[in-house]
Amino acid sequence: MIRNTTIDDSEAIAEIYNFYVLNSTVTFEVEPVTGGEIAKRIQASLDSHLPWLVAEVNGKIIGYCYSTPWKARKAYQHSVEVSIYLDAQCQAQGVGTQLYTALFTHLKTRNLHAVMAGIALPNAASIALHEKFSMKRLHIFNKLEGNLMIGLMLHIGRLFYS
Repeated sequence: MIRNTTIDDSEAIAEIYNFYVLNSTVTFEVEPVTGGEIAKRIQASLDSHLPWLVAEVNGKIIGYCYSTPWKARKAYQHSVEVSIYLDAQCQAQGVGTQLYTALFTHLKTRNLHAVMAGIALPNAASIALHEKFSMKRLHIFNKLEGNLMIGLMLHIGRLFYS
């Protein structure tokens, strides 16, 4: 079942997210995030009237996606960034497609001009999911230096939907 996220979901979301924090570079975080921090992030999106959705099976959250304002300046008010994370045991089962279908359905009701996603490369599965939703490769930031804090130089792909 896909549903709107509540603040009560923040601990389960932090558990999913922290798997990626600890085992990959895709989050750009270097320390695990608390449920309280996730709750703040959820509230910020909700305050911006942007969706944050979870996939739930038998009462367990197995994935989530959300949109956030692309930039704070007024000129970007019709642009958002999207992101998605799945429980590591639930990948390649259609959950991401279900979540993004619901998210993009909601976003299409808004007066948006652009939807962006950033993907740490290589990440063929994430690129395929985003391209399934008509997102196109826009730019690749080669060896983004901001990621030296985790001891790596990453290539970042930016995808765009309009």
